[in-house]
Amino acid sequence: MIGTRGVPAAYGGFETAIDEVGSRLAARGHEVVVYCRGAERPRLREYAGMHLVHLPAIPSKAVETLSHTGLSVAHALAHRRPDAAFVFNAANAPFVPLLRARGIPTAVHVDGLEWRRDKWSGAGKRYYRAAEAQAVRSADALIADAAGIADYYRQQFDVPTEQIAYGATILADPLSERLAELGLTAQGYHLVVARFEPENHVALIAEGMTRSAARLPLVVVGSAPYAAAYTERVRSLADADDRIRLLGGVWDQELLDALYANTLGYVHGHSVGGTNPSLLRAMGAGAPVTAYDVGFNREVAGPAARYFSTADDLAPLLERAEADIPATVARGADLRDRAASLYDWDEVAEHYEALARRLADGQSIRPLRRGRRSAQQWADGARPEHVR
Repeated sequence: MIGTRGVPAAYGGFETAIDEVGSRLAARGHEVVVYCRGAERPRLREYAGMHLVHLPAIPSKAVETLSHTGLSVAHALAHRRPDAAFVFNAANAPFVPLLRARGIPTAVHVDGLEWRRDKWSGAGKRYYRAAEAQAVRSADALIADAAGIADYYRQQFDVPTEQIAYGATILADPLSERLAELGLTAQGYHLVVARFEPENHVALIAEGMTRSAARLPLVVVGSAPYAAAYTERVRSLADADDRIRLLGGVWDQELLDALYANTLGYVHGHSVGGTNPSLLRAMGAGAPVTAYDVGFNREVAGPAARYFSTADDLAPLLERAEADIPATVARGADLRDRAASLYDWDEVAEHYEALARRLADGQSIRPLRRGRRSAQQWADGARPEHVR
């Protein structure tokens, strides 16, 4: 498993997927190798039955992922020949031909539509769009974690994807005793958990709080290593309104679970990715969800969530959550039931295992498509309604 920060998961969706899926595959008797990066990560050689390989990366937004993936692929080619490789992030697609040249069947988990992220310049956006085409040309399989992503690749390239969503951990114990460490009480705060990037709308959520008459604080968990200007915008809003509390990163996973499980409302601002693990984690903890109104979020959270598009939309939703606490808590219970019925990590691991077996047996989508867009698709991104 190549292309992420690795495990134990402490950063994002890819890492969570590898942690949950890889440990289950290892428990089934498979040898699972995970490539890891990040100086802050404990350099374990094994974790949950998985073998870990730690390699460096250049600490720069533009090349951190690519530099680490390049080293990881070189290491894999020099030291092992796995039955199948899973490469995470379409940006890493240029390295896939190297794996395949060694006879290693490879699936690429394409993630969301990275070229739409505001943090990328024109060159970055062009690179991501070219990398998508490279993934289609060179990978033996593409993995999409949401219907909107699958639709996008079908419309852009006329190619199928393996649609495998993330799972949700259903939290039975609310761990409310941990809240005292932060001076919080159960159902006594609203919560945001996100990296500080424009497409996650943390500043918009903070603005919604400033425009509301909500009494309870908005607790914000997250930071951004390469977004100083956006982080300063969020911080300025917090400085102007003492109801907004910035906690920074919370790496204690039990404490983070306690925050999800005891909030009166989780506000989810992500708008670009597919099935978001933070949203699933909140649902699995029974948190009432108010989400940014895009197809991805509606696909995951369904009718029990509330949706917003602007700060003015969000303000009354925060007030309504506080005005009828029993109804708000009941919505959270409905969302937990939805997560339990639709997003099961055991089933996700079974899908990965079945795909790995098919790859090892020689199945591939490569003969189906050359991985090229039409001129008009290059011009407008062929933005299907489902993913807007």
